[in-house]
Amino acid sequence: MPTAINAAVAQQTGAGSVPSATISTTTEGAGGGTGGIYSAIISRNQPIIRVKEKTYEELHKKCLEKNILYEDPDFPPNESSLFYSQKIPIKFEWKRPREICENPRFIIGGANRTDICQGELGDCWFLAAIACLTLNKKLLCRVIPHDQSFIQNYAGIFHFQFWRYGDWVDVVIDDCLPTYNNQLVFTKSSQRNEFWSALLEKAYAKLHGSYEALKGGNTTEAMEDFTGGVTEFYEIKDAPKDIYKIMKHAIDRGSLMASSIDDNLGFSYGSAPRSSIGELISRMVKNLENAQMTHSTVDYQGTDERPAWTIMPMQYETRMSCGLVKGHAYSVTAVEETTFKGKKIRLVRLRNPWGQVEWNGPWSDKSEEWNFVNEAEKIRLQHKIVEDGEFWISFEDFMRHFTKLEICNLTPDTLEADKLQTWTVSVNEGRWVRGCSAGGCRNYPDTFWTNPQYRLKLLEEDDDPEDEEVICSFLVALMQKNRRKERKLGANLYTIGFAIYESFVLQMHGTKHHLQKDFFLYNASKARSKTYINMREISERFRLPPSEYVVIPSTYEPHQEGEFILRVFSEKRSLSEEVENMIEAERPSPIIFVSDRANSNKELTADEDAGKDGEKTHVDEKKRPSAKAREGSEEEKQFRNIFRQIAGDDMEINAEELRNVLNNVVKKHKDLKTEGFELESCRSMIALMDTDGSGKINFDEFRHLWDKIKSWQKIFKRYDTDHSGTINSYEMRNAVNDAGFRLNNQLYDIITMRYADKNMNIDFDSFICCFVRLDAMFRAFHAFDKDGDGIIKLNVLEVNWFMPVFLT
Repeated sequence: MPTAINAAVAQQTGAGSVPSATISTTTEGAGGGTGGIYSAIISRNQPIIRVKEKTYEELHKKCLEKNILYEDPDFPPNESSLFYSQKIPIKFEWKRPREICENPRFIIGGANRTDICQGELGDCWFLAAIACLTLNKKLLCRVIPHDQSFIQNYAGIFHFQFWRYGDWVDVVIDDCLPTYNNQLVFTKSSQRNEFWSALLEKAYAKLHGSYEALKGGNTTEAMEDFTGGVTEFYEIKDAPKDIYKIMKHAIDRGSLMASSIDDNLGFSYGSAPRSSIGELISRMVKNLENAQMTHSTVDYQGTDERPAWTIMPMQYETRMSCGLVKGHAYSVTAVEETTFKGKKIRLVRLRNPWGQVEWNGPWSDKSEEWNFVNEAEKIRLQHKIVEDGEFWISFEDFMRHFTKLEICNLTPDTLEADKLQTWTVSVNEGRWVRGCSAGGCRNYPDTFWTNPQYRLKLLEEDDDPEDEEVICSFLVALMQKNRRKERKLGANLYTIGFAIYESFVLQMHGTKHHLQKDFFLYNASKARSKTYINMREISERFRLPPSEYVVIPSTYEPHQEGEFILRVFSEKRSLSEEVENMIEAERPSPIIFVSDRANSNKELTADEDAGKDGEKTHVDEKKRPSAKAREGSEEEKQFRNIFRQIAGDDMEINAEELRNVLNNVVKKHKDLKTEGFELESCRSMIALMDTDGSGKINFDEFRHLWDKIKSWQKIFKRYDTDHSGTINSYEMRNAVNDAGFRLNNQLYDIITMRYADKNMNIDFDSFICCFVRLDAMFRAFHAFDKDGDGIIKLNVLEVNWFMPVFLT
């Protein structure tokens, strides 16, 4: 079940208060609209992303021209589209609707909540969201384009549109559906020849890679994928006193709403239950065969709109004596008041996605309470005595039995408010990279600061004349990406949360530099998520004074790698962007030593820097030891002797000889634990220092290299606190800064992936190799950046000059 970790738990260390698909095509879809409550979400995402595959219209036209039925190559009608955890013991037959029944229809009499009957898959969470979706026709037309048919221009191809991490995508499928004994195995309509719900489920399964990926989940996922909205989550026992008013506002504003009852065994509909697919399939077969026998005596010949055989799903849910089901998701389809014996009674209408099994207490379909309600009121409340899975329940009984409530708002307008507000939305995509930017929560102060950081600038206070405080209202929503699709690779939802800090550093200096470890050790968070929880998204509302803040999204544990999307909804104007270092370095002296053979290049000595326009300027001799002083040092004598012995008369060395020189010198440093330099590393160094293409370097070039290595060696030893000969990859960011380089997050990610071992440690050899390349890259860049504007243009010959830097 979703495991919530209170933010207070995630702050027990450190100083002070510690904070806690394969998509075939995309095209413009019908519906959406740009006004009213849809403006902040739908119009923002109005364009559909286009990808390399052909669009639905192009595929549909091609099929009609060739007079063929579409077959989806990305989601084929075989076992790979069904289950990934094990092979199933029976063979499903994939059939098109025309092979299942006569006169198939896409939608009969409009898509509505009673069309949906759950099949043998544990996706009640998804179906509950569909039932909510049918209550909002505008949204429904966005997700389910209605210009599709089994009659006119039928080509066996259909498409559906889903919101996917900030964009709308169009999922194209064929209409082959899995059947057993000519019955649909998964979702079906209450009418046997209606197929929109089965096809919608197939498109959603394709979006996540398979049908099995839909087994167990959270209603909020599908709600947000249908709307692009933002969800608020309530534990009913801790719900605000005016929760009824909140629910009423949600219904009135077209929000999608669902509720559930936690299982005493610890299972909630918010997580995938641990159940055997093999057991599920075997029970499925038994259910289907029993249904076949039950209905075999009924003659439906001559009628198209016969009822579907509704089967009770293989359950990990638990049915209670009152008719409600634990570990199960229900759609909230209405919130109303009526008069009962002269008193106002508050009612809630719910729907079980099974299409059966209803509440049997007060205000249920056949309860005696309805005898005291007049016919006009019954019609207004749409009271029906029919086993369709939908029922009324008193608000008091709802609060007594249900444990969770989820509301997906099309805008994050406070549901308690009586006036609709206009919100601005900003979206930032990011990722946690193991060993670099997956720092975990504040319980891990050594790595917490390495998490991605997002600058939030609240510019204007709210327009509320009744509120004397100078306050900005905003909502932060953190969503982890693609975890359901990656289930077949062993992925599960991470436990996630976030913290918000007021950033005095950014305000004072106007910089966008990544905040360092010390900042978080000595500054408490201004706000944070109440819990860390293993759900796809966590969201919270906040009210803070206008200022500049930094949002830190994180997993609870460090080293957990994944992608996320961070959305910030604010009532007034705000700015939100990732905190990124500028890529820069302390300007290196452009010293390029070359051998005497390179007559086309000028040789620069160690005592000279190249000035602007190629003029040479002498460096202050007081700032560096003289050549005689260096030559007189003991180290210098040993150095020259070793170099001369290995290099020979020409005083030049190749990669293998360089390795011998370096390892001989490094051996003398007893306080540095290292196995020395690899040959491949020395080849890289030669390539970076060798400007004439000889494959060798002379003594001056080597001397310059060694001076650099010595300074980097000191940095390495500073962070090798346990004298293991390695440093933790998270410390690489600080080490790079100490060496005078400033890199952005993407480059730090690349360094970690390139140089860290499986334990996220970087040894001395890899450390020096990385710094040699960084130094060479910046020196090369500065040599061409003559006007200092940070932009260079290269011709073909100059690109060739750069190649050793890129290829080594």
